[in-house]
Amino acid sequence: MNHLKVLYDALHFDLVKGYVESAVRLYADKDAFVLKEVEDGRTYYRHISFREFGKKLRDFGSGLLKLGLGGKRVAIIAANCYEWLVTYAAVLCGVGIVVPLDKELTETELLTSLEKSRADAVVFDTKHAEMVLKLESEHGLGIKQFISTEKLWEHIPSVNEVAEAGSLYYRSCKDYDNYSPDPDAPASIIFTSGTTSACKAVVLSQRNIASNIYDLLSVESVTKEDRNLLFLPLHHTFGSTGALFFLSGGACCMFCDGLRHIQKNLKEYKITTFVAVPLLLEAMYKNIMAAVEKKGKSGALKRAKRLSGGLKALHIDARRRLFRSVIDELGGSLRLIISGASALKSSVWKGFNDMGITLLQGYGLTETSPVLAAENEKNLRAGSVGKPFPSVEVVIDDPNEDGIGEIVAKGPNVMLGYYEMPEETERVLTDGWFHTGDLGRFDKDGFLYITGRKKNVIVLKSGKNVYPEELEELCMKLPYLNEVLVYGKGKGDNYLIALKAVYDKSYFEGKGLPSGEEDVAAVLKKDVTAINETLPPYKHIKHISLQQTPMAKTTTAKIKRFEELKDEKAEKSKKST
Repeated sequence: MNHLKVLYDALHFDLVKGYVESAVRLYADKDAFVLKEVEDGRTYYRHISFREFGKKLRDFGSGLLKLGLGGKRVAIIAANCYEWLVTYAAVLCGVGIVVPLDKELTETELLTSLEKSRADAVVFDTKHAEMVLKLESEHGLGIKQFISTEKLWEHIPSVNEVAEAGSLYYRSCKDYDNYSPDPDAPASIIFTSGTTSACKAVVLSQRNIASNIYDLLSVESVTKEDRNLLFLPLHHTFGSTGALFFLSGGACCMFCDGLRHIQKNLKEYKITTFVAVPLLLEAMYKNIMAAVEKKGKSGALKRAKRLSGGLKALHIDARRRLFRSVIDELGGSLRLIISGASALKSSVWKGFNDMGITLLQGYGLTETSPVLAAENEKNLRAGSVGKPFPSVEVVIDDPNEDGIGEIVAKGPNVMLGYYEMPEETERVLTDGWFHTGDLGRFDKDGFLYITGRKKNVIVLKSGKNVYPEELEELCMKLPYLNEVLVYGKGKGDNYLIALKAVYDKSYFEGKGLPSGEEDVAAVLKKDVTAINETLPPYKHIKHISLQQTPMAKTTTAKIKRFEELKDEKAEKSKKST
């Protein structure tokens, strides 16, 4: 197997604490965070050094120990903020087991998560305060300690108050410093967001998370000069592991103000790196191209791309000079974007890379802490998710004639198992090999391509397999479609391939074209017919449904296939009874 080669020297630790303490020592006086704060209507920026960050972790962790939470489970439910990361890192570095919870959980889902995880303490923000306290009051969850990210009520301490008490406690008790858990014991319980069925709780160890930080540091470029925008939800594994990766490399981190403010934040903080989901990157690229067209500079952009390609053939990289105006629109300093969670349009990948902004794709799952494979600056290939990490083995199980089979992985980043679900754990873990449920293939150079989910494969009456993701990628090349879902519809002789699509009405209005649903449906039918002509007959899409309403998604912008297709499944079940 062709792994990514180690490009950068990285320290190796079995505990997350090693990476945090190393960063605090190496970059002590440098900014670890810049926080935007508003007081009396005025905005100002608070700079927090790595030394201050390290002290905050020690003080807050010691405060948790003072409250009797050593070795206990601490849940977090809050929007991305400094206090979220302080809680997460402090618990991992010196307290016990951390339980990150999705900030979008409903009351019922939160109740299930708190009951199932048996959390001893909960750290929450203003939005979730009443919900958390109501659940404890009504259901007696046995939560011993409530802590708010900011001061809300007199009887509930804030993160800062716990840290202040911990600072005093630390003078007489150094248990936080002396914390040295078994690297292979549970360190984190993470509820997956699942797009097909009810979520499971993944148990990760210190070694799981630490090994992924090591692999990231050894193959991806991050320096103390980088300014990283934290955009992904921190309860998501790559949100939290990614944040620790950038901090371990000495980067300064800022928090995104929200989806609508990304471009403003990129300029405001002169951001150089950030991790995003494809939906966001596709929208950003679409806006860039629309602005270029509006200014009448499409021709100039094409000429610049041709010139850039010619110079690159002569080993002259002039991309960032030629596309300076576009890069300036993105803050002027952006050099690296990492995309994960789902497939990215190849045109968007190529577009950013052609302009001198390195856009890397990666692949992983919560169960693998999370990254299994990725591109880096030395290994780029459109459509692929790069090569396996140095510490990871990836094989294709039972490949078909096209080399496509289930992706199976083994390595120090593979989870301990699903929490209190031994049968489910046994189903996916065999002798340390994790069966991902994803389908993929390797090319001759060792680049990995994801072809779909095993559960999503459409098996036709003829026995032929159709991979929905392949057809979805082709349909997403149509510029007026925002979201697509390909699935099998019907039963028996009437079983066929169907397309559910969300269209962008403004695309047609902007071009002065009819934008009614019937008009768009006629255009889509014609375009799908053209796509069908490029495919063998058994792959033809024969049913189309159109809508403007976005589909249900997870917090990482994956379409919830199970939820979107539940009416289809119900109808199919009804007909079979």
